Amino acid sequence: MDLEILYEDEDIVVINKPSGIMTHPDGHNESETVSDWFAKKYPQAVDVGESMTLRTGKTIMRPGIVHRLDVGTSGALVLAKSKHAYDFLKNAFKNHNVKKTYLAFVYGVPKPAVGKISFPIGRSRKDFRLRSAQPKAKGRLREALTRYEVVSEIGSHALVKAMPETGRTHQIRTHFKAIHHPVVCDSLYAPNHACDMGFNRLGLHAWMLDVPFISGDRKVFIASIPDEFKIAIARFKNTDFLQKEIHIK
Repeated sequence: MDLEILYEDEDIVVINKPSGIMTHPDGHNESETVSDWFAKKYPQAVDVGESMTLRTGKTIMRPGIVHRLDVGTSGALVLAKSKHAYDFLKNAFKNHNVKKTYLAFVYGVPKPAVGKISFPIGRSRKDFRLRSAQPKAKGRLREALTRYEVVSEIGSHALVKAMPETGRTHQIRTHFKAIHHPVVCDSLYAPNHACDMGFNRLGLHAWMLDVPFISGDRKVFIASIPDEFKIAIARFKNTDFLQKEIHIK
């Protein structure tokens, strides 16, 4: 596995994770994950991170993993190479001091153009793989907040910036489904919608990551736009604006 490194120092590494690669093992899939790549590339940091107990009772290790992206989501992912960086970043994510901006193509056009989605999230009663923002969701309902901005739209679809202020599993996907504008090509949350706009993968990209450092500084990392996003953006009329707005190269 050859992952694009956006930034690296003695404490952290920031990568641009491709769609289709898992952040860490799930006990079922045998394909290589980001944490596997990290353990091979930084063997001195193989003990940095925490273990995870799966539903089956099996315990897996997750070297370097501070936060995660869904397997279908591409984009910026920060990994910890030292224990003190891991502890610092875990605390920063917990206290919402890491600012995340995703790009998402969704079906239809959310109204208003700038807004927030604040439905609590629990588990789906119909499918254990899914989360739900419905009042009768299963289990504990956890507070969740996603701010969004419609960047451009063509009636049938919109490109939005999504800024999750909490870090619930499938949060953006669940929230946009709840307002009836699911993410394009989402086989879990929009199974009856066509994978259109040139997508054959989930239309969600972790575009920008604003990360605090132990020194007190902050750095902003931008993960380049995937080819599928460029193809979809080319269908919009204001392509020149979009190229400047989201730094398409």
